[in-house]
Amino acid sequence: MIVSVTSDPLDLAAHEAAVADPRAGAVVSFQGVVRDHDGGRSVVSLDYEGHPSALEVLRDVAAEIAKEPEVYAVALSHRVGALRIGDVAIVAAVSTAHRGAAFTACGRLVDEAKARLPIWKRQVFADGTEEWVNCP
Repeated sequence: MIVSVTSDPLDLAAHEAAVADPRAGAVVSFQGVVRDHDGGRSVVSLDYEGHPSALEVLRDVAAEIAKEPEVYAVALSHRVGALRIGDVAIVAAVSTAHRGAAFTACGRLVDEAKARLPIWKRQVFADGTEEWVNCP
């Protein structure tokens, strides 16, 4: 199982390979990509900062989803550091016997990670202003 918090670029194919299982009829993956806008404003870059507990939280989330009886395997990673437009910020992959369960499990994996992960995003806008998102 791949679970990581890293400043290195994320590899979707590696995550999909990590969840390969001969019983799996479905592998669903997700990439969260840095877009060039938010709330009607042009975004030029993002910086992600993570709390030291971020990896442990990510492992907990992955383990919870992996325990679901229909799930064969999960992989989940989030980037930290400076990202540009088009860079991948989060990757998730799940394998199950059937597509419906895989879509549901992958959605829950991403939603739980985003809800619980102590990683905060600083957006830099084209006008030179910035804002922190998901920061307590």
